[in-house]
Amino acid sequence: MKKYFLTFVMVAVAGIFSAAAQGVIGKWKTIDDETGEAKSIVEIYEQNGKIYGKVVEILNPAKKNAKCTKCEGSDKDKPILGLVIIRGLEKDGDEYTDGDILDPNKGKLYSCTIKLEGKDKLNVRGYLGFSLLGRSQTWTRV
Repeated sequence: MKKYFLTFVMVAVAGIFSAAAQGVIGKWKTIDDETGEAKSIVEIYEQNGKIYGKVVEILNPAKKNAKCTKCEGSDKDKPILGLVIIRGLEKDGDEYTDGDILDPNKGKLYSCTIKLEGKDKLNVRGYLGFSLLGRSQTWTRV
């Protein structure tokens, strides 16, 4: 009986951790925190135990072919559509930290944390140095 109980507990715990990761995984509509305008759809996915996000749709027809002209390094002049903008986040309690986020309009790279707020809202925070010095956006699940 103890064997069955232990197996049940292990399966339940594994399911909880898997559900937590699945919570942020999916497609999210980005909302500009300055204008309130919906800008793009970002697909958040897991790869090698870390969380990444890629632009899969640009909502403004005039910007569909925009390039990351202000980006540096390997992202310089790449199309924003298809660009990986969230990189290397790791689970830390109820949020994901220790990764970064790229603002393709400014070409700037910021430290990043994301946290699920309910099942359909994602708090995305980009910052330099300390988390208190940054900006937050709330993305909505598509």
